Amino acid sequence: MPRRSYDQYCALARSLDTVGDRWSLLIVRELLAGPLRYTDLWTDLPGISTDMLASRLRDLERDGVLSRRKLPPPATGSAYELTERGAALLPVLTALAVWGGPALGTARPTDAVRAHWYALPLLARLAPLAGDESGVLDITLPDGTFHLRLGTLPPGTPLYGRDHSPTAADATLTLSTPTCLALSEGTLSPTEALTSGALTVTGEGPLAESLRKHAAM
Repeated sequence: MPRRSYDQYCALARSLDTVGDRWSLLIVRELLAGPLRYTDLWTDLPGISTDMLASRLRDLERDGVLSRRKLPPPATGSAYELTERGAALLPVLTALAVWGGPALGTARPTDAVRAHWYALPLLARLAPLAGDESGVLDITLPDGTFHLRLGTLPPGTPLYGRDHSPTAADATLTLSTPTCLALSEGTLSPTEALTSGALTVTGEGPLAESLRKHAAM
C-alpha cells in the first residue's frame, strides 16, 4: 500500500508523513531501550493489534527509521532496532514527553502503566543535575524499576532499560509514584525533590556526587 502523504513541501509535513501515523512514535519510544523482538514490542504497546504493529513496523523499516536483524545464536528469530535516523528522534520524543507531562493528571481506570514510560520525562528533568558527568542511574519506583543513561553516549547506546542496569549502576534513585508524576508534570523540580527527601540518591561515584551537589545549590 502506498504511503499516505500530506503532499506539502514542508519539512514538518515530510516528518509527519513518516512518523505521524498512530503508534509510530510509541514504537520508537520502546526501541530507544534497545533492540526488541516483535513479541516484546506487542507486550509493551497495550491496545495495538498484531496487524497494526506489523504494518507500522513495515512502514518504519521502509522509511529507514528502524531495521530488522537476526539475533545471534543461541537466540532465534529477529529483533527490531532503531537506525541512526530513528535514534535522532530522541530529542523530539523527549520534548513531547515534557510538553505532555502536565496533561497526565490522575491515571484513568483504562490506562495501562509501565514504569519505563517515565524514562523520557525523567531524563529531561534529571540530565541537568548530572553536570559534566556520565553514567547509569537505576530508578526504583513502586510500579517497577528501570535505568537511565545520562551524559554523552556512544552511538547506538540504548537510552534506558526496562529493569535495573545489568551492570553496577553509578547511582540509584528511589522515589514514590506521586513524586515521579510531579517530576513528569513539572510541578516539582528535581532539586526540590532531592532537598525534601522525596527523591533519594545512593551511590558514591562522580555521578551520584554531582546529583547531590546540584541539589544543594
